[in-house]
Amino acid sequence: MLEQKTPAVTKALFGTMPDGREIDAYTLVNPSGMRVVILTYGGILQSIEVPDRAGRLANVTLGFADLTGYLERNQYFGTITGRYANRISNGRFTLDGVWYQLAQNKPPSHLHGGAAGFSHQVWDAFVVESDTGPALQLSYTSPDGDQGYPGTLESTVRYTLTPAGEVRIDYRAGTDAPTIVNLTNHAYVNLAGEGSGDILGHTLQLNASRYTPVNADVVATGEIAPVAGTPLDFTEPAVIGARIRESHPQLVLAQGYDHNYVLDRSGDGLELAATLREPASGRVLSVYTTEPGIQFYSGNFLDGSLVGTSGRVYRQSDGLALETQHFPDSPNNPQFPSTVLRPGEEYRSTTVMAFSVE
Repeated sequence: MLEQKTPAVTKALFGTMPDGREIDAYTLVNPSGMRVVILTYGGILQSIEVPDRAGRLANVTLGFADLTGYLERNQYFGTITGRYANRISNGRFTLDGVWYQLAQNKPPSHLHGGAAGFSHQVWDAFVVESDTGPALQLSYTSPDGDQGYPGTLESTVRYTLTPAGEVRIDYRAGTDAPTIVNLTNHAYVNLAGEGSGDILGHTLQLNASRYTPVNADVVATGEIAPVAGTPLDFTEPAVIGARIRESHPQLVLAQGYDHNYVLDRSGDGLELAATLREPASGRVLSVYTTEPGIQFYSGNFLDGSLVGTSGRVYRQSDGLALETQHFPDSPNNPQFPSTVLRPGEEYRSTTVMAFSVE
């Protein structure tokens, strides 16, 4: 009898929007059985199932079991965030001498592209033939004036699941007028398994000797400061919960870790940014990126009001985010790497989430 192979990519209906549009869930599977589920709503990474050291699969990302959860209680679980990930102070910036006012959806700031940003849009999707594993490409056109941004932005995001257990995310964008772009994925991770408890026992190492401090609105002040001598220092592996309750002013302002780290880069290609370990399961996540920064967010505002994929309640620090990015509020801080995109240029960014065990 011929062996029946499991399809590398399958598609299923996940839910229906109030306006009748159908939201699909695409499942990517690699030869070792690792499974990644991607939604056409928000380009969401809804589930990433990876083995522990005993080979047992578990979903390691936070999310919701149905579309209603994402529509009503979003929290950016696994979403593509844009046009501009993170915060822009007062929702304002100037470009070529013109001031632009964006939506202030996190008053007084603009956060993650606005209340109707990329994370809340329905993306077009098609399966891509790839030599590096099953892949899904998503596309979305953001019109001129969307959430206050200038220019029509054509964006694509490609998810690839490799045989080695890597989730590769390739971002591309082009514009017909000068604008700003800063895309990322906002997956919340718990390597012990979604709904299993907090991440305070995870060990984190960040390839970053500097960070960008925040003010009372958790907006970057424009300063670039050393992490040495502070509880924000993860240049060597450190247990996340060991210093999170210290009285350092930055931890108090952000109610935990919610900071952009300036990566110690040597070039423009993919470089290791972060390594996350969970001792009980043996799972390891290594994050590689072409971006200059990474936001470490310790799930400070998970408040017990959300019921996740497994039916368990999410409480503070039940997941963490490692968001590769350009720096927060770059349009208002010319000393930061530029996020300006002009006609004829292509925005290109790649991040790889590499899962393994030890």
